[in-house]
Order: sequence, then structure tokens, then C-alpha cells
Amino acid sequence: MNKDLIPKQLPLSIDLRDDCTLETFYAGSNHQVLDQIKLSAQGIGEQFIFLWGREGVGRSHLLQGACHFAGRQGITAVYLPLLDLLQREPTKLVEGLERLGLVCIDDIDAICGQPIWEEALFYLFNRLRTANHRLIIAANVPPKSLPLKLADLQSRFSWGVTYQIQPLDDEQLIAALQLRAKQRGLELSKDVGAFLIRRFARDMPHLYALLDQLDKASLAAQRRLTIPFVKSVLSL
Repeated sequence: MNKDLIPKQLPLSIDLRDDCTLETFYAGSNHQVLDQIKLSAQGIGEQFIFLWGREGVGRSHLLQGACHFAGRQGITAVYLPLLDLLQREPTKLVEGLERLGLVCIDDIDAICGQPIWEEALFYLFNRLRTANHRLIIAANVPPKSLPLKLADLQSRFSWGVTYQIQPLDDEQLIAALQLRAKQRGLELSKDVGAFLIRRFARDMPHLYALLDQLDKASLAAQRRLTIPFVKSVLSL
């Protein structure tokens, strides 16, 4: 991202996770969502995309991945995790963001019922529309279920295309873990993957964190990932 092109008000301390790319997102039943995000991140797809789904299905991963993808196309982009930005002054925070090719706003449900935030995002939406730049929003519920006070903002959120991010089933969860392990140079058998999803929370951030822990332990001990080794590392 070229910092010379970014508005001064942009919180540059917000860094994208290196491992949250579109290439590392296991789509499962969400291939259409992934394809549309890639198009929008190139400036040629839907202008407004609203993503929703339960915690742990990959909303934040997709938004950060979209920013990574846009950057590789030479398009300026920003990721705004609203849960981490609630203490910021919203009008100043979003000022000038319409100059960027892609704006990704996470946890939109965190600001519902806060008039100053809702108004700031309403005007940002309008400015992005005028500039013909892209906006991707994520929340835990669909647009019509957001408890917004500003009816016009609720209406705007329904203008674009809305996708529910579908959770992965057991086979897909194991395949997602195997993909992440392979990208780290780690071999994860189907049996070990099945063991992990049986014993731990089934959301991907938690499972990926476990895999990171196992990767470090495997490297330090020069051991393969077997069920006995996993049990010893995770104190099971």
C-alpha cells in the first residue's frame, strides 16, 4: 500500500495479518463469495458487498484477504475492524477514505445504535458510491437484522449483493486444516485433523491457533504430528 496515497486520518497502526489472504482461505461452500471478492478487489466486481455469518466462519479473513489481493493489483485498500476502533472519532476516521479503491469494514454490528458512527458511515457510503470505489462490509447478521437507528444507512447496506458465509462441515474443516498445514510446510494427516475438530472449538481462528502451536512444537522437537504427540503438546 502506497502510504503517500492514503488520507492522513487513516489509522496506519492497523496491520493486515500475513496469513489472512484469499489464497489461504478454504472456501468450502463459499466459492461464489470468494470469486466476487476477488473481482471487487480488482475494481471490476460488485461495488458493494455485505458479508454475514456466525463467529469464526472467516469474515475477518476474507476482508483482510481482499485488501492483500487489491494491493497486489496496485489498488489502495484499507481494513477497518470497528471493534478495535470504537474509541476513535468516526467522522475523522473515515474522512477521505473514498479516495481508496477498496474499503473493508469489519464488525459493522459493533456500532449499531450509535448515531455519530451511523451517520459517518452513511456519508462514507455515499462518497464511495460517487467515486465508484468498492466497499465490503462484514457483520454477524444480514443487513435487515442490524439494529440500526438510521434507516437510510440500513437501506444503503441492502443496495449491494449480500452473502452469508457458510460454515465448513467436518470434511471441509479437516481439509482447511490440511491446507494451512501444507502452507506451513507441515504434514497433517486426516486422523489428526479429525482428532482436533472433535476435541476443540470448531471455529477456524481457534483451530488455526492450535495448528500454529503444534507447528512450533513439532519444529522444536523434530517430531511428526501424530495423535500421541498432539495430546502431549496440548496436555490432553
